[in-house]
Amino acid sequence: MPQASEIPSVEGAEIGPGGGEIVFENERVRVWDIRLGPGERSKLHTHALDYMLIQLEGDKIAVEPHPDTQGEYKDFFEADVIPGAIVYMQRGGTEWAVNTGKQPWRELCIEFKNGA
Repeated sequence: MPQASEIPSVEGAEIGPGGGEIVFENERVRVWDIRLGPGERSKLHTHALDYMLIQLEGDKIAVEPHPDTQGEYKDFFEADVIPGAIVYMQRGGTEWAVNTGKQPWRELCIEFKNGA
């Protein structure tokens, strides 16, 4: 697993979950509230920290990885949203999130800061 300092930057990608609002932060974690309307896509972003996703609402969400991603997923994939589902992800992915559903989508992204 690459360390945050080892993840190559991708031109045009921001660091973090690609939008949303920080709703909590301390020395160990940063929590983002992220929302996309139907058909909307996030900014191109790179996950420099390990993180957990907690799905809150929506019906379909997809991930479109950048060709230079260092994450485990290299191909576009779509999944059903299951409110309450929790997914752990390792750092390194550069991608866009795409709401491919008909409903507004929302999740919490909890980033684990180094040493957490």
